[in-house]
Amino acid sequence: MTTQANTNTKAGNLGKYLKGVKSELRKVNWPTREELKNNTGVVIASCLLATILLWALDTFFGFGLNFIIR
Repeated sequence: MTTQANTNTKAGNLGKYLKGVKSELRKVNWPTREELKNNTGVVIASCLLATILLWALDTFFGFGLNFIIR
């Protein structure tokens, strides 16, 4: 009898949780398509800039270490 009650309680809690999730998702201020495109471009540009910067630093320090070692 207690296992049946626990199962019903867990199912009820899951239902409440999913209703809460649905309610919160309705409150989200989703970006417009234009904002999404703009923000995606900014992220891609930032990643490319960081990649180039890290590559340049790696190359610079690699040459420096090779100069010191040899």
